[in-house]
This record gives sequence, structure tokens and C-alpha cells, in this order.
Amino acid sequence: MKVSFKMNLLLELLGFLLLSEMLFCIAQGNVHYYDFVLKESNFTRLCSTKSMLTVNGSFPGPMIRAHKGDTVYVNVYNQGRYGVTIHWHGIKQPRNPWFDGPEYITQCPIPPRTNFTYQVLLSSEEGTVWWHAHSDWTRSSIHGAFVVLPAEGTTYPFPKPDEEQVIVFASWYKEDVETLMDEALRYGGLTTLSDAYTINGQPGDFYDCSNETTYRMSVDYGKTYLLRIVNSVMNTDMFVAIADHNLTVVGWDGSYIKPLEVSYIMITPGQTMDVLVTANQSPSHYYMLASPYFDGQADDFDKSITSAVFQYNGNYTPPSIPVYPSSIPGFYDVGAASFYTTSLRSLASPEHPVDVPLNVTTRMFITVSIGMMHCPNDSCAGPAGNRLASSLNNISFANPKLDILEAYYRHISGYYETNFPDKPPHLFNFTSDDLLTNNVTISDQGTRVKVLNYNETVEITFQGTNVMNSGENHPMHLHGFRFYVVGTGVGNFDNVTDPLTYNLVDPPEANTVPIPKDGWATIRFVASNPGVWYMHCHFDRHMSWGMDTAFIVRNGNTEESTILPPPAYMPPCETDSLHGPRQSMFQKEE
Repeated sequence: MKVSFKMNLLLELLGFLLLSEMLFCIAQGNVHYYDFVLKESNFTRLCSTKSMLTVNGSFPGPMIRAHKGDTVYVNVYNQGRYGVTIHWHGIKQPRNPWFDGPEYITQCPIPPRTNFTYQVLLSSEEGTVWWHAHSDWTRSSIHGAFVVLPAEGTTYPFPKPDEEQVIVFASWYKEDVETLMDEALRYGGLTTLSDAYTINGQPGDFYDCSNETTYRMSVDYGKTYLLRIVNSVMNTDMFVAIADHNLTVVGWDGSYIKPLEVSYIMITPGQTMDVLVTANQSPSHYYMLASPYFDGQADDFDKSITSAVFQYNGNYTPPSIPVYPSSIPGFYDVGAASFYTTSLRSLASPEHPVDVPLNVTTRMFITVSIGMMHCPNDSCAGPAGNRLASSLNNISFANPKLDILEAYYRHISGYYETNFPDKPPHLFNFTSDDLLTNNVTISDQGTRVKVLNYNETVEITFQGTNVMNSGENHPMHLHGFRFYVVGTGVGNFDNVTDPLTYNLVDPPEANTVPIPKDGWATIRFVASNPGVWYMHCHFDRHMSWGMDTAFIVRNGNTEESTILPPPAYMPPCETDSLHGPRQSMFQKEE
């Protein structure tokens, strides 16, 4: 039975009253309140109009602004046709997994005609993070920036910019995205590519019916602007450049880095970056471009380019066509992507120190693969009648019917297993061009998680594979933590020589890391956040195919190392977010 809107409000009010004393102690800074109304809205792009689910009728959705250490409450009213959840990407939510958001991991979807209030606890994050839907593919239209300003009385570790501007990249589909996802999962074949990319909701000059609505950023000569960049594109990494202007990268995933001056950036889905740009060129119009980067062999990506205009104020004759960036890399420029990602370093200053874990207690070696699962009577649309799947250590994750956090907290068995492996079942030449045998292409399906004790020090080496000649970059995202990226390289990871190359002095701290095609990346973190925390590829089609798992971090021995109690009301686990529990091919059967 669905909980009525009024009853829901009553339960939430009761929960807030019961927890008020505890929340007073938690909230170190100010408290902010936002209302998110999920509803269908009409948008016209690429010469056609469609209806899609949005927050408050906007695409991208509203920006949230708060200071480091603040608490934010977001009341989500679902006026849509199907259930949705919201995730606060890059925000650790200390001891507070109930409000992290991924469906079937920490909650079930918010049913239509009900509401749910999220409590977002800001702690060490500072800079640009973001929020997005975390159910099915709804984040394609439900997402927005989350700006975490320095704590009251502090400032940026770089000269304060004159102004700032949020820049959000996204994908645009002419058809209904949920329908496309449903068809792809139902038949087991490739997903439909996007029809365009957008900058702040607009495709730009290089698409049909779009040049009159191209996003324009007006600037004054001599001023420095802080660009808060969010990549919400569904399945593609992006190169970004502004013609004739250098970019100084100062932040990544809600933490500061040593200023890096470049002519372009590479940003994966899920990543955020803080970038300074000074308007120091001749007053004119200059293109800002976001162009796809792809390093795989399948060549299966949207090969279009989105544009905005970096436009100077003042009296001058504007050009007939804005200046085009000469420095933006091509679609397949692996070297440019690698140079950029390996150049990032933590600030490592007294005000913003690093604390790289040195004594590792748990080591995991996780293969990241695209493969297949068998279909009855070879009836699916993938290779040889199989279903396309993806996996971590050959396990394709399946959604349970009760979220893992609820099952774990209330000791309800049967919804997950605690045997996610620390290494793959087979060791082989992971980057070979001949990986077509069943023992590496066919994955197992299961809801398997990894259990960690409180304060364990974890090192994970992700190894990209070329199974089925489908190797490509994978942006791996971990909820509940920021981790240090201590090393990355090409080829098969060598556990003797490659650790000698680790950066343990000033590695960048992030929540999303690109695993290069036929390469590896190593991260470290301390499991000091009790709860259930999702880990997945941030290409949504790979996540839907099963490239995910979860960590259960046990409580410590003190109140301060124990999961906070759940709110009085959580959305009920009645149906899958859109199709009913038995429609999703990656939802676990009882």
C-alpha cells in the first residue's frame, strides 16, 4: 500500500522531531532547505519537441549552494509517472547512508504522488560536486550542480575570481530515454546513442535548429572567471577547450589540486572540475567546445560536438563565426587524455593537506570488463544470441528487491551475498586482442558485496580488459568516500614493478577515476564511513549491464563510528522504479 502524501509529511515531521537534538550536534554550519518537484516538462531541441522528467521544470536542474560543513535538506516531490531517487554525487554523507540515493542500494525509488526529504551532510568537500537521479537512466534529464563554498571565514587557495559560472554537459535524446533503456535491457543488445550533447541545456551551433539558442557566456576583458564544470553526459568522456584561452584547473571532484595550466581538459561522466579562465584576448566571440573522447575499438559513440560562445562585452564588430579552438584534441587522442589525467596533483598544502594511507590492510584487484550472459535459446540481440553484460571480477551485479542497506541494517537475509571476490576467477592476458573464450566472456550474475571492517585501509587496483575486443576507458565512481589515485598505467598491472611508480606524496583526491583502455589505476582510502556504499562505472549503459558492486562498512566501537538511525519514513520497496520488479533483466530473482 502506498503511503499518502499527508501521512508521509507526518512521518517525516515525527522523524525530524525525534532526531532534532542529534541533528543540532551534527550540523556544524548553516542549514539550507530546497524543494525539488519532479514533473514532466516539454522541451524543444533539434527541431522536435518531447516531454521528459525534470526538477522544477528546468534542464539542467537547479543549482544548490552551501558552505563547507553546512547541512542541506531537499524535499523531493515526485509528480512523475514512475519512481525516482536522487544521489548527492561526491558528498560523503558521513554515517548517513540512508540519504545517499542509489536505488536498491540505500533506498527504493520514491513512488509517484509521494515525497521524500533528503538530509545532505557536508563535511570535507569543497568546490564543485553535483546531484543527479540514480534510478534507471533518469539522470539524463535530472541533474544539476552542487556548489560547496569555502567554510565561513576562509577563502579559496587561489586568487578570488571576479565571477563564477556553472557549466553542465549532458546528453540529448530525441526519443524517451527510459523507453530506449527498457528496449536495450529487454533485448540484450546495444543501447541507442545520444542525438546530441548539450552545454547548459543547449546543443549549440553545430546541430539542426539550435544556433539561435546556443548558450552564451558574457565576459568582461581582464576579469577572471571560475568555471564550475559538471559532466553529466551519459556514456562519453569529453575534451573541453575555449578558443585562444588557457585554462587553469584548480579543483577536481570537490577537492583542490595544484594549479595546472592547460589548453584543454578531459572530463569523464561523473567528474567535476573547477577551472579558472581569464578574459585576456582581443574582444570577440570564441567557441567553447565539448567534444567526445573515445579510446575503444567498437567506435560506438555519438560523434557530434556541442558548443557555447565565450563572448566579450564591449563595442566591437563581432565576427560572423566565433573563433574555433585549435588546441582541442581529436576524438581518439589517447595521448592527450593520458597526459591530462596524469598531470593532476593534490594541493598538499598546510591548509589542504593530504593523508595518503600507507599501511594497507585490504588489497583488491578488480577486472573491469564488457562481456555476455547466456540467453535461453540464444534469443537475445547480443553476439551469438547472448545478452550484452558488464562485470567487475566477472560478476554482473543484479539489483535486489529490497535495498541492501535496509536488509543489512535490519539483519534480513536473502537479498545479497558477502562474497564479492578480491581478485578475478581467472588470471589471463587482460589486454590481449584475442579474448573470446567463454571462460572470460561469460559473466556470473549476482548481488555480491564486499564487507569491510571500520577503519580498514583499502587499496583497489582496477584492471581494464579487452574481453570481446571491447576495452575502453571506464570512469569508476565510489559513493561515501573520496580516495587517492596513487597510480595509473597502460598494459597489465605488474604487482612488483608498478607499485614502485605510486605517488604517495601528492596524489589527487577524487570520487571518480578513469581506468584507461587496456590499462590500470590504483586507489587508496580508509573505510572510516560506516554504511552501505555503491561502486560502479559512470557510463550508465555499463552500470545497467552490471559493472557495479557495493561495500558494507561495519560500525566501529564508538557512537561516532556508528551508522546514524534511519529516518521515520523511507520509500517502500514495492516495485521497480519504472517497469515492475520482474521487468529489469538485471534485477535479482527470488
